[in-house]
Amino acid sequence: MSKLDHLRPSGLHHNPAYSHVVVASGARTIYIAGQVSTDDEGRLVGPGDLAAQTTQVMHNIGLALKAAGATYANIVKITTFVVGYKPELRPIIGKARSVFFEGMEPPASTLVGVSALAAPEWLIEIEAVAVVD
Repeated sequence: MSKLDHLRPSGLHHNPAYSHVVVASGARTIYIAGQVSTDDEGRLVGPGDLAAQTTQVMHNIGLALKAAGATYANIVKITTFVVGYKPELRPIIGKARSVFFEGMEPPASTLVGVSALAAPEWLIEIEAVAVVD
């Protein structure tokens, strides 16, 4: 079983929504391409709804993890790209995303505001890195 140590460095504010540092020990690293809010037929899920799109994106990440023999608990880092990011959007994303990390330490995380994604209807894209044995 891979080992993940979620460190709480002295001098850095502890935020329960993400870990500042995750040290991973495992045999395989899984890189998941940026996932967007589409279903298995490529149809948009949640037009104009950031919470719904975030939930679908996290669901898609779960499908990718499962295919690689991993779970959300194996994620060490996520990067989130949000179109037209404003601080008031962070709680919406956090609430939708936190369900997938419930009962476990969250991964290291970066959130980046962008002007656009590859398709105009996409509001959010999340990529992930996971480590497993």
